[in-house]
Amino acid sequence: MSMFTKKGAAAVANAQADKDTPSSALVPFTSGTTYKVRVKSIEDSVEYYGFGMFGKVNTFVPENPATRNDKGYVTANPSVWDRAADLLYADAKKAKDAGDEAGAEEIRKQAYLYKGKPKYLVGFGNLEDGADIVIDLTPKQAAGVFATIKKYEKKLDRLAFEISKTGSSTNTVVSLSPILDMDEDLTEKERANFDKAGENPFDFEAFETCLYVAKEDEQIRNLVIAGFDIGRLGLSIGANSASGPQAPADKEAPLDISEEKLPF
Repeated sequence: MSMFTKKGAAAVANAQADKDTPSSALVPFTSGTTYKVRVKSIEDSVEYYGFGMFGKVNTFVPENPATRNDKGYVTANPSVWDRAADLLYADAKKAKDAGDEAGAEEIRKQAYLYKGKPKYLVGFGNLEDGADIVIDLTPKQAAGVFATIKKYEKKLDRLAFEISKTGSSTNTVVSLSPILDMDEDLTEKERANFDKAGENPFDFEAFETCLYVAKEDEQIRNLVIAGFDIGRLGLSIGANSASGPQAPADKEAPLDISEEKLPF
């Protein structure tokens, strides 16, 4: 049996073929980035809970995400990362009950790292080419953007915007600013793409291309990479479970860490 799946002309043709894999609408948005955009409506956004660990595990969403209530607490179907966070919060509660508040605080900080964080994908029309783009924002960043959109809601069909990110680390700021003189501040091409972007509503299917979805076995491997003892969940690499998980933590235990302390 050959190790090669195609050869010769067939290999060349397959390499050049359109594999029908949708390209992601998510655009890079590092500090110093600015996009000129059209806001198509006040509703072009979705919320998700992402998992990961800065410098170790890139952000992902579980293939089967947990059910959450309006406050974001998991009510059913927790992922293995949710379960890991719960165990650590339970450890923190035990430490606190034993009088070790300093130890409890350190454990809560660890637990927070495994906890799903809310993020927002926001859709715009890009004035560079008129195509839909998506920008990933933290809750604080999104709140500011949504406030500006709401303020200019009645002028969205005739007003372009600049969305920018400046600063670094905990001083990162995202701003959405109206371009009040489109004749002066937009090129002819950008004005044409403003009209082009307004021809159709934002395609919500574009959001489906933006996130990395991890199956449970990959989530388990990511826990190991992050430094969590998966044996505490009754798990091992290559097996979903060997024994039942330990009891979940008290839901009142989450650590209150502001967004300014997050590394993005």
